[in-house]
Amino acid sequence: MKLPCLFFFILLFGAGGLVLFIHLQDLSEMVQQQVPGSRFSVQMRQMTTKDLCTYSREAGRAELSPEELSRPVSPMQLPAFETKTPPAAFGSRESEGDGPGGQPAARVTKRRRKLLIKSAPLGPAANASAPGAPPPRADPAEWRRLSLVQEGRKRLMKDVCAKYKSSSKRTVTPYHVSRIFVEDKHKLLYCEVPKAGCSNWKRVLLVLEGFAPSTQEIQHNTVHYGNHLKRLDSFNYSGISHRLETYTKVLFVREPFERLVSAFRDKFEHPNSYYHPVFGRPIISKYRVNASRAALRTGAGVTFKEFMQYLLDVHKPVGMDIHWEHVNRLCSPCLVDYDFIGRFESMEEDANFLLHLTGAPRNLTFPSFKDRHSHEERTSARLTQQYFAQLTPSERQRAYDFYYMDYLMFNYSKPFQDLY
Repeated sequence: MKLPCLFFFILLFGAGGLVLFIHLQDLSEMVQQQVPGSRFSVQMRQMTTKDLCTYSREAGRAELSPEELSRPVSPMQLPAFETKTPPAAFGSRESEGDGPGGQPAARVTKRRRKLLIKSAPLGPAANASAPGAPPPRADPAEWRRLSLVQEGRKRLMKDVCAKYKSSSKRTVTPYHVSRIFVEDKHKLLYCEVPKAGCSNWKRVLLVLEGFAPSTQEIQHNTVHYGNHLKRLDSFNYSGISHRLETYTKVLFVREPFERLVSAFRDKFEHPNSYYHPVFGRPIISKYRVNASRAALRTGAGVTFKEFMQYLLDVHKPVGMDIHWEHVNRLCSPCLVDYDFIGRFESMEEDANFLLHLTGAPRNLTFPSFKDRHSHEERTSARLTQQYFAQLTPSERQRAYDFYYMDYLMFNYSKPFQDLY
């Protein structure tokens, strides 16, 4: 009699364990549905379908019906940059699937929708704009346009990465995120691209962190040498992974030739105790015929043509520098899935749109003042043309080839008609 009882007890225990396992699997799946991709994504989910009624993932898609215009947007309806699932865990490879970010598409049931609502994070501070709503007096059509511009930029970058970059599934390492600054309060990750507004962006991050009440009060040396901002590679693997998965990742770029000329003017046309001896002396030594002793000693007076000879030389006398390094190497956009891509050429518009989306205080706007050499004319397309006119057509072509991936990835037009 003992054996049948024991068998019946084991059978009953196994059945109970199976039921518990199935329940836990379902609970785990529901919890996964609650995890937000980023603060930016959560706030954008609160927009209505009307805010994005002109969005079309495929050419020729019909406009939404009047009935659809009043419905709240579910996470599955928004463009990819607003509802993207978190990237693969730090140190892992991306998975492949049918849904956003390579994940299997999931059906959002009524039960899970309630869980999503309950798990939404608290809103921003009282002095910040309400998330998901256009800025005060903003044109709704303009709000929609900026959202669609972001979607287009992200889609292009991903397409270029998929087509040209075999490294798209490589493991992310601390090296790849070494140029990314962290602002924990508003959950922002900003990748520094020198000569693309990075000084003023650091000022904005310092204000968001509470270091200063306004950007105007923060000096240049404080921005670059104060060590008040944390870099992403200063965290352990768990900290890096968590922030990559949940923070808003931001990248601002600039027309490559303009950025290059801006860097040259800043570093070589003004006294500089670092760039003249470290870069100027080897450049003059290798590329200037009959260089004077003073030039060889100080490294001052490098011409733009000499600088370009150095830049395009396969056997450079000195390595690259972040001020003229490719953006796709500085910020690894094929490995880090950026949520927002801004342009220097539309900085005020893009930056203030982003600040509103992330719940920044209403009185915080992107500063427009020139960080240094404020008396000089800003580097523009006209000035860039003048500098590159000093080069031969062949040298201009080689320079364009050198920055080709940045031109392609961020959709900048060819700066000269004779380029191919």
